Amino acid sequence: MRRPPELAQVAALGLIQGVAELLPVSSSAHVAAVPELLGWDVAGWDAARRKELEVALHTGAALALAPELLRLLPDAKTLALSLAPPVIVGGLFERAIEERMGGLVAGLLLGAAALAAADIAGGEGGCGPRERGDAFQPGLALGLAQAAALIPGVSRSGATLAAARALGYSRAEASRLSFGVAGPVLVGATALKAWRGRKTADRAVLATGVAASLIGTRAALKAFGLERGPLWPFAAERVGLAGAILAVRYRRHA
Repeated sequence: MRRPPELAQVAALGLIQGVAELLPVSSSAHVAAVPELLGWDVAGWDAARRKELEVALHTGAALALAPELLRLLPDAKTLALSLAPPVIVGGLFERAIEERMGGLVAGLLLGAAALAAADIAGGEGGCGPRERGDAFQPGLALGLAQAAALIPGVSRSGATLAAARALGYSRAEASRLSFGVAGPVLVGATALKAWRGRKTADRAVLATGVAASLIGTRAALKAFGLERGPLWPFAAERVGLAGAILAVRYRRHA
């Protein structure tokens, strides 16, 4: 099968990013795995070019989601507590995490287990801490979940959804809370990476990636919205992707 041109690959990955950004499946893992599974040229890009692509795709998704993210921002205390762990851990250990925990398969499986376990524990409904009137603030737990999502393949939305369900929130409230706390981290991390790579960015890749991701995210948003139902199908999809990656790697080294 003939490989599509590189910019066509970037556009396809932007559409994938747009859909996966709204789901607890790790958009970054899918963007990394698809080129590897299909043998695309993007899979052979060096770290700097792949970082540029990541920035472009996340920028498009952030722009597309901006109105919804602003609407879903939690109260100031919850937001501050949810931001502190990923900012501190990311600032101190981002490079070490990327270098030493760079395997997608472990992160995909870890995230799948967390989603399945939290959804089973949460049951069909849920009575979150806020609804029960507890003094406990969920922000710190959500922040720790976001810090754990720095491990490649775990997924920021997946980790925060699992944490919110484990805390007892209903599926609808957990979805809203997840996007409310994860959105600022997405925007901040994207802006930081864009600043770091501002002098070397490939404008064609940047423009194509941003446009495709924005279109994909808006289309996905209209198609199925922000609220998630049962989480086990996403856990199963993550396991399936991990299995596909292992199968391809085994076949190539056999």
